[in-house]
Amino acid sequence: MGRSRNCTLDNYLGQILILGRANSCSIGPLPTGSHKAIWGDPTSDRLLFCLTYFGVLMVDPILALTAFTTVVVFLVVLFWPRHGLASRIGRLLRMTERVRMEDALKHLFDGEYTGKTCSVESLAGALEMSRARAARLVNQLEAMELIHSDGRGLPLTNAGREYALRLLRTHRLWERYLADRTNVKPLDWHDQAERQEHALAPAETEELAARIGHPLYDPHGDPIPTATGEMPPQSGVPLTALTPGQSGAVVHLEDEPREVFQKILDAGLVPLMRVQVIDMTPETIRFTADGETLELEPVAATNVTVVPLPHGEVGDGPFDNLTSLRSGESATVVQIAPTCQGLHRRRLLDLGFVPGTLVTAELEGTLRDPVAYRVRGALIALRKQQAEWIYIDRSDLAVQS
Repeated sequence: MGRSRNCTLDNYLGQILILGRANSCSIGPLPTGSHKAIWGDPTSDRLLFCLTYFGVLMVDPILALTAFTTVVVFLVVLFWPRHGLASRIGRLLRMTERVRMEDALKHLFDGEYTGKTCSVESLAGALEMSRARAARLVNQLEAMELIHSDGRGLPLTNAGREYALRLLRTHRLWERYLADRTNVKPLDWHDQAERQEHALAPAETEELAARIGHPLYDPHGDPIPTATGEMPPQSGVPLTALTPGQSGAVVHLEDEPREVFQKILDAGLVPLMRVQVIDMTPETIRFTADGETLELEPVAATNVTVVPLPHGEVGDGPFDNLTSLRSGESATVVQIAPTCQGLHRRRLLDLGFVPGTLVTAELEGTLRDPVAYRVRGALIALRKQQAEWIYIDRSDLAVQS
């Protein structure tokens, strides 16, 4: 039985030696007496050599050094002061808490501005968090003296109101910047401004305001709070509040929820447009805007705010546009279509297509696209889509000989 165990151990040792040769591993010359230790009777000597050889065979110094270096680098990256992942994650968590706090202040201010009473439940719904978490947030805001709970709502303190107005000013200024100076799609204005309102310092916000000319309204028609926190009161009623035959001027387009805002954009509505209701049913409201007949579902029409116009005052339009001019015909520019915004609008104005300007069609390309127009002595070629944005008055049309 003992001899059988010895043979089995010898077989294991033989396999180790074969593996070592197969992997080109060299352990150097065997110590004196090692042969006796392996093939002799003392099992303990044989086992000691086996474990020693096995360790030498399996532990590669280069691999061990690589593993050690990897661990050290990982620990440095993770725990390096201020720049390590742990520090960055901590800052991110703090930033997230600050963002939640600021979003809460905006929600409370919106309730105050629109005359709605805010509660822990409304805050939880607006910020998409549990009621318990919203309650903790309320306690935090109260400890910072930004709100004071009076049992009837969550009114802002003066400090909380000023904080919320600064956020709102940054948000709406950034939306105005995106609309006037970039080609960012209207559907994306809100999300981008939502990020910037938490990132810009007050000095950067004022620099932005000066850069874009201190605008009074954002592209949705909302007033932009002044640097001192002043803002006019809310005005207007939902489009659905008008009666058939009644007219109104669009003063606000609600940009949330996103899907409803997309329907408003698809209809071509923009602030300052004049609309007139034709008829309405439970399924749709039909109206004219700049002379064009449009339809909206009530859920979308409710997100369009208008100021009712005096009885008998109707909207503008319909308008002709530059594409209706034939070679040699002239007309006067009435306005740039409200749907033309951002860099496209700025470029057309810079080219001279301002209200009151005389424009003459002179040269036509293939399929009348593009067409060259004479504007203030310059010949400017416009694509069909660009020409459609320029509304004209043909009443003083003259045929050039």
